[in-house]
Amino acid sequence: MKIKIFKCILILFCVFLIVSGIVRSIGRSINRKVPDGGINETGFVEINGTRQWINIYGKDLNNPVLLYLHGGPGTATSPYDYVFTRKWADAYTVVTWDQRNCGKSYDKKQNGTEFTYDMFMQDGKEMTEFLQMYFKKDKITILGHSWGTFFGANLVLNYPEYYEAYIGTGQIVNIDENEQALTQAAKKWAKGDKEDKRLLSDLDGSDEHKKLIARQRIMEKYGYDMFAQGRDYSLAKAMFFNPYYSLWEFVKYLRYFSTGFKDYEKFLYSTEFKKFSLNGKYSYKVPYYNINGDRDYQTNWILAQEYFDLVEAPFKKMYIMKDMTHGLLESRSKEFSDIIHEIKDSF
Repeated sequence: MKIKIFKCILILFCVFLIVSGIVRSIGRSINRKVPDGGINETGFVEINGTRQWINIYGKDLNNPVLLYLHGGPGTATSPYDYVFTRKWADAYTVVTWDQRNCGKSYDKKQNGTEFTYDMFMQDGKEMTEFLQMYFKKDKITILGHSWGTFFGANLVLNYPEYYEAYIGTGQIVNIDENEQALTQAAKKWAKGDKEDKRLLSDLDGSDEHKKLIARQRIMEKYGYDMFAQGRDYSLAKAMFFNPYYSLWEFVKYLRYFSTGFKDYEKFLYSTEFKKFSLNGKYSYKVPYYNINGDRDYQTNWILAQEYFDLVEAPFKKMYIMKDMTHGLLESRSKEFSDIIHEIKDSF
């Protein structure tokens, strides 16, 4: 009897795997389709001595090109970002990029790399030049999220001739001031219980790893974490039907966080990372846009507003999404997409 039950369970499990595989294959093939008159391409580009992965998706090749810079540093969003970035694809040809040694660009041979300001600036410059050449465009637009704003703003400031506009969401201005502002806000949120005292102690401490964990925990506890409002799509479904990832690549993506991510965590607290500070850098030669949430303390929205007020640009505009934390482009992706379309139509 036990053997029969085991065989039934095994048969059902095999049927489940086969059906799941067929369903996933169909969904992935749909997501790999090329829009009429558009583009859906993926591959690796030789950038600054390394192979770095990009995806290009757009509904009209005549549209301007937008390069999306993910956050982190080191947290590529390629397993799922096609779900929300494709909402911009009727206005822009959207390029998503897994930056060096993370996401699909991860290569364990690069583990132990010491990341520098100059390294990332060269990466960004070469990627921009590649896209200009590939699309025969004189300029492209940058949209950065979180760390991507730090990276993107510096690219636009250093190479304004390459860019049509800068769009920052979850804008970072200065990492030290950002962390100090979070600590002060957390002291106001804290109710004085045992856990709060420990978290505040870790935030004020010198152990950077404990500090990273404490900042995440206290934001979660008081409803200010990145996805306090959730996602407006199914993450599991997005990953299951991802047209660019094999199952083995998902395994590699997860493995990266126990190996390669350590280099990024070290970079986050380095003097090289602090070189991206935007303090004193206010003169932009391209239109400057910010989209921030009024509950974002992961990258402090008040500091972003103060910086915006000092920015000098041919045109600038701030969008504030109400009751929104750091995950604004995923939690309310339709509202975020509407803003992207408005920005594109403004120049």
